[in-house]
Amino acid sequence: MKFEGEALGFELDGGVLSVRLHRAPCNEIGLSMLGELERVADAVRAPGVRAMVLSSDVARGFCAGADLKELHHRNRARRDEGASDDARVAEVRSFLERIHAAFDAIDTAEVTTVAAVHGVCFGGGFELALTCDVLVADRTARFCFPELRLGLIPGVGGLPRLARDVGNAVVRDLLLTGRSLGAQRAHQLGLVSQLVAPGEHRAVAARVAAQALRFDPAATAVGKAFAKPLPRDAMDREIALFCDLFRRPAVEQALARFDADTSAMPYLPAAPRPPS
Repeated sequence: MKFEGEALGFELDGGVLSVRLHRAPCNEIGLSMLGELERVADAVRAPGVRAMVLSSDVARGFCAGADLKELHHRNRARRDEGASDDARVAEVRSFLERIHAAFDAIDTAEVTTVAAVHGVCFGGGFELALTCDVLVADRTARFCFPELRLGLIPGVGGLPRLARDVGNAVVRDLLLTGRSLGAQRAHQLGLVSQLVAPGEHRAVAARVAAQALRFDPAATAVGKAFAKPLPRDAMDREIALFCDLFRRPAVEQALARFDADTSAMPYLPAAPRPPS
């Protein structure tokens, strides 16, 4: 089994499905990436797959999240065509539901999945990493939910999946402050299973996958399902809340500013003005 696409590639070798994201600048999840992640979701459930390693070939990091520029351009084009607010929100919901289906398939696959993370792991990229059973991160990795800066919340299961792994105080901190979590702190909190030197994340993740191959597949499937239940109800509520927020003019304005921003960190909001 082998695939090479515009946004990612994967290959099955000795029972381990190795998936490498390679869409510049930082593996943003748009329609092309989503279509290929859906292929990953099918591949990880194929006969002969016993484990999966998910990593990035892009120097900047694992994944910067949703392709917000593409989302903004598509939404603006539909508005200019005369589509109603309800129609445009319905299209966003459909897009989210497709991502959820792919992410949930990876999350619940009956094999051991390992995310090898370096650099940027933000927004939807963080949500993708959280679908995996084990996170191996090198010391350059940073985790962040910046969505509130755009007037939104994470919409692809990030909050329920993170709450499954760490305390709710950590979830609230990342959500409400938008600050990033360094690899060392993520390891201390139990989000990251193994913290390694820069550049060693992929090799260590491969060793974790090789170790997983030693165990009975049926026992692995049962143990994983018991230890890692899918928080479906909470994720459905998250989609609804995201869509409610998305229809607000403030979100369209924030996406327009993001699209026009040429700085290195366009997520950062403008500093508040002092009171007059």
